[in-house]
Amino acid sequence: MPDLGNLREGQQPLECHVALVSADRQLSQDWIKALNNTAAQHENPFGLRFSAVLPSAAERLLLKDDKLQALIVDAGVEAPGLAAAEELADRLHLVRAQLNVFLVALGCDISVSLRQRFDELFDRREGNFNHMFRLVQAFIAKRASTPFADTLRDYVFSARDAWHTPGHSGGDSLRNSPWVGDFYRFMGEHVFNTDLSVSVQVLDSLLEPHSVIQASQDLAAQTFGARQTFFLTNGTSTANKVVIQQILGGGGKIIVDQACHKSVHHAIVMNRCEPIYLKCTLHPDFGIYGPVRREDIERALEENRDARLLVLTSCTYDGLRYDLRPIIERAHALGVKVLVDEAWYAHGYFHPLLRPTALECGADYVTQSTHKTLSAFSQASMIHVQDPDFDEFRFRENLNMHASTSPQYAMIASLDVARKQAAMEGYGRLERSLQMVETLRRAVDQTGVFRALTREDLIPAPLTSDGIRLDPTKVTIDISASGFTGKEMQIKLFDQYGIQVEKTTYNTVSVLVTLGSTESKLLRLVHAFKQLAQYPRRRLHATSPRRLPEFTRLKCLPADAYFAATEELALMDNGVQAEKNLVGRISADEIVPYPPGIPVLVPGQEISAQIIQFLQQLLQGQNATEIHGLIFRSDEPMLRVVREQSVQPGQREHEEGKQPGKAVKVAGEYPEETDQKKAV
Repeated sequence: MPDLGNLREGQQPLECHVALVSADRQLSQDWIKALNNTAAQHENPFGLRFSAVLPSAAERLLLKDDKLQALIVDAGVEAPGLAAAEELADRLHLVRAQLNVFLVALGCDISVSLRQRFDELFDRREGNFNHMFRLVQAFIAKRASTPFADTLRDYVFSARDAWHTPGHSGGDSLRNSPWVGDFYRFMGEHVFNTDLSVSVQVLDSLLEPHSVIQASQDLAAQTFGARQTFFLTNGTSTANKVVIQQILGGGGKIIVDQACHKSVHHAIVMNRCEPIYLKCTLHPDFGIYGPVRREDIERALEENRDARLLVLTSCTYDGLRYDLRPIIERAHALGVKVLVDEAWYAHGYFHPLLRPTALECGADYVTQSTHKTLSAFSQASMIHVQDPDFDEFRFRENLNMHASTSPQYAMIASLDVARKQAAMEGYGRLERSLQMVETLRRAVDQTGVFRALTREDLIPAPLTSDGIRLDPTKVTIDISASGFTGKEMQIKLFDQYGIQVEKTTYNTVSVLVTLGSTESKLLRLVHAFKQLAQYPRRRLHATSPRRLPEFTRLKCLPADAYFAATEELALMDNGVQAEKNLVGRISADEIVPYPPGIPVLVPGQEISAQIIQFLQQLLQGQNATEIHGLIFRSDEPMLRVVREQSVQPGQREHEEGKQPGKAVKVAGEYPEETDQKKAV
């Protein structure tokens, strides 16, 4: 429970509202009076306060009262009381899934399934309001607990002598140093004394949790709606690799969005997977890559019935998210597991406007970067599991292969605390964030120069009938009328106004409105756009977003290419000579321009003239694009390619049956984009 005896100056005491949902006015009046009297007479650290609401007004109350933490639903005494109470609880769950819900009924005729829907039961003839108050308080206390973070704090304050790793020994190696003491003072005492090791057994083990870490993970599973949840301190990159190894360790066919995070491509190499790449869409005006057409996903599932895993990213970096339920249902009907990368959507479950999430739509595995949109430290992530065939022992072994045996304990604590905040005040925080979004969008549009893009603006034409949604907390702003490029606008916002944006394209900038956004930050951002709108207009040089070159084909498994004997060939080399040397060769590496972070080449892919010309264009001029995967020798960019005859085209072997495979094309090619002139 919170220590309210140590409230800092200006800190508000906790206030938790509990609503009795009942059509019985007499019961409501009697119970609310008795419960509030009990709360006044007993220790009440959460500030519990009880009120009554009619069933018809319950949903409005949930949307209006962000301090609401629990509901007591009265089934009444007449039919269909229990069924109506369950139906009401289900409706309220769709609005605020985190609230504790209790059932008031008469008698014992309650089914097992109905019992599972509620946290606890009360009889309508209940007269012990002390006990009822304590039960409600106990459930709220459990949801508000942080088992690991509390244990870490208690251990630090116990001031034990450290004769174990890490070598800084709670910061003592730095504290009084004339050379690095300034770093200790800058970072603060607790950064170092919370940096402990697995030697401290009271803090449990991240790789084999049995006590406080396991308790924190169990609370996270309840909070996010998963069967099981696992903490990671290596980021969602590791989370994706662990899940793919769980399903496809040793090989097998995987259907994957071409624009997925590079960790998925890495896992394909590491596990000798056979990928079926789904072509992502490109918005022709803003250079923003979006989801894959549902038609292409369903076609790939039908044509590759031996596939074992479908991997999708929802939402994208720009906030576009799939209508997942029909896609997941189709995959499951064909026996395919589904992994959804929700790195940018950990907050989605905590506001009704952002639901349903991937877990609610039936995904088997969901990976989330808790640090991206909630309050955890960087690299702190979670894997949520609801695979009915889940093998926990094998999963833990796969996790152990990738996770560090020396995890950062402050990072684990931040996952615990971020989960608590989402459970207790996620709705209220997000409601304020969404109000800020509306203020920001309105102010940007009122400049007459800049424009906040809507869902309709951002969805490429091929996706208009796919039910694509937009996460409004990711605000993309069209700056083309100002005459500035995205990079120029980013620099001006940083240098002149002290504002760092999330990302840019040639004619857009994107900002994230998070739980940590404040009215003052919003005021400064709006002021900056108003000021920049006054700059003399320049004519933005007409250009079209560079389209990714067409995917050619895989000549071998990505793993075979990556680990094959290779050579390095020059990419520039006066252009013509580079094409002569490189066209038709097999790439050994993943080549990724950033932004947008989508591979132009993956290991095993045949190199085309179109791809070479595209990469050459990105490297030319003063504003050359950052490209991951190139090798630089004396400042000359080189591509690593498979040596001739090192891997025979078409000689890939399927893991099952050892039958020769065929070259793979990307799924979902769009006729209007196959013209190489358009693509370059």
